Amino acid sequence: MIRQPNAILGNDHLLVTMGKKGEIFGYYYPGRDFAQHVDESQACIYDGKQLIWSNARDWTADQKYVENTNILSTELTHPAGITMKIWDFVHPELPVLVRKYRISSEKKLHGKFFYYSNLQVGETKGKNSAFCDHDSGLMAQYWKNYYIGITSKPLFQEWQIGKAMDTIWWTNSKYDMEDGELQRNHEDIGNLNCALGWELDIDTSRSAEIIVFIGAASRRPALYRRMRDIQSEPDEKMYNETQEKWIKWLSRKKLLELPDYPGFESFKKDIQKTFNRSLLTLNILNDPTKGSFVAAPEFDHDFEMSGGYGYCWHRDSAEIVTSLLEAGYPEYCSRFFKWCKSTQLKDGSWFQRYWLDGNTAPSWGNFSFSTQIDETGTTIFAMDRFYRTLEHPIKEEFLDDMWATVLCAAEYLMKRTEGGLHEECICLWESFTGIFTYTNAAIYAGLKGAANMAVDYNEKELADRWTERAELIKNTTIEKFWLEEGYFARGTSSGNIDTAVDASIIGTFVPFNMLSAENEKEREMIKSMIRNIENNLSVPVNDHYGIKRYADDNYIDGNPWIVTTLWISKALLELAYTIQDTEKGHEELRSLMHDAFKYIIWSLKGATGAGMLPEQVNKYTGRPAWAIPLCWSCALMLDNVLLLDRLQNKLAEKYS
Repeated sequence: MIRQPNAILGNDHLLVTMGKKGEIFGYYYPGRDFAQHVDESQACIYDGKQLIWSNARDWTADQKYVENTNILSTELTHPAGITMKIWDFVHPELPVLVRKYRISSEKKLHGKFFYYSNLQVGETKGKNSAFCDHDSGLMAQYWKNYYIGITSKPLFQEWQIGKAMDTIWWTNSKYDMEDGELQRNHEDIGNLNCALGWELDIDTSRSAEIIVFIGAASRRPALYRRMRDIQSEPDEKMYNETQEKWIKWLSRKKLLELPDYPGFESFKKDIQKTFNRSLLTLNILNDPTKGSFVAAPEFDHDFEMSGGYGYCWHRDSAEIVTSLLEAGYPEYCSRFFKWCKSTQLKDGSWFQRYWLDGNTAPSWGNFSFSTQIDETGTTIFAMDRFYRTLEHPIKEEFLDDMWATVLCAAEYLMKRTEGGLHEECICLWESFTGIFTYTNAAIYAGLKGAANMAVDYNEKELADRWTERAELIKNTTIEKFWLEEGYFARGTSSGNIDTAVDASIIGTFVPFNMLSAENEKEREMIKSMIRNIENNLSVPVNDHYGIKRYADDNYIDGNPWIVTTLWISKALLELAYTIQDTEKGHEELRSLMHDAFKYIIWSLKGATGAGMLPEQVNKYTGRPAWAIPLCWSCALMLDNVLLLDRLQNKLAEKYS
């Protein structure tokens, strides 16, 4: 089943994805990529006649994060006069989701509050076991070394362990709730579901509060200890410590001074808010020990419409860590590049994608012709960007540690580019086989970065050799792929030039700097590329235009992407940053910033109600589409906002 979340929560041990009405879509422990233990988990109210599920259409939902935190507030309002407020957060230290419910009603309500879960512990359903130890206040379901437990404050009064596949009301927990009474079966095995129940007796003068804790452990004794400890910990203390943790972490970010650009002043707060949310999102989707990132929380588990997203791509993560570096969080680079050292293949390249622990993930990149060479180029390009920021002696220590990795990767790129362009491989979109402008730009950047590090490592001969190859790749790419229409061809396929407009050609400028805005001829090439991309790939939605990947894109209806759109705004801002201080330059600066702002605001409008940046925006509805949230989108948003900050500082210096 494909279910895209509206919000995510997490800490170092746990990742939770949620729908806009507080339904749990995913509960990942012990990694962000495996295992996902929940099929369904949500509350419902029995009003004396029927069950009112929290995800029913009748509820009106308002969901948002508590400012500058990963604490989620969801308010549900029902036509019957019932209000359900939910505060969700993951404990600051433990793999425990805290769900605080406050139920109120405009008229007297005597019934039950039920919490229902259909778990798939260890990502398997048929072999689970479950039990309810009411004396300890614990409902638990387990398989092998995965234990998921549920407890509460106040202690639940009723329970049922049921068979999820049964249609008999007294054996299936979901049906058992319908009469307002639970059967209190203590244990069972197989394909299971479970329910907990509390008496509800509320009127206009008082509300009911129930806290549900969902925790995880690798052994039964550890689960008992964990859930016993969580029952005794004051909920206000947990909340305050969680809030303090996230605010303190966010306070380390680079302080921003965004420009008050005419017509966009009202969006300044929204841009700052999205910057903060992108940082908080990337924190949750990073493995804190390995340093790797999931591209997005997995939502297409059976690869129904994609190859899945719950894995680490080096391309995405290299951009993510350098964005975090610029935002004030260099430690993500340190951890990720150590992980890269351990995951590098013997030939010096990196695989298509990995599990977060470094094992190769399910892939269609198992051969030299089906690999993605751009991932290797991007990785050492990012390594060099980090390396340049380091101070002595840490700089030397990093290079000593990473030199063999850089050497092997650069030599791999040399072997794959003997003719001046790379050998056939898969494109970054995993859609085409051939030779590509984007991939050549990534290799160029990788070899230039490796050469910079080689100079400092006293390997001048290698540095010269890699630089010479990089320049050959640049010149050959321009010679073979630059079209008289004023843009780069996507590349070649089966030896034939592929002139389809592809947004990835902007990679020759951002992020790989194969073309320089300081060079007048190349600057005109960049501007011409942008115009061609806009003219051919713009999709009108949400009061402006988003940019789709390429002209004949049919993946998920060919929607515009946040990444491709923010590539264009980033390119426009990079151009603006190099404007000369002349009257004509001021006019161009205003024009570039105006156009860039429109793309950034368009991206904000495509976020979920809770502020998550998706992969795509539905071209018909303007709503977030497909992978939510996408780390790559968050990274590009950071880049754009940081560029706005740099421009503000430049303008302040110029006119002070």
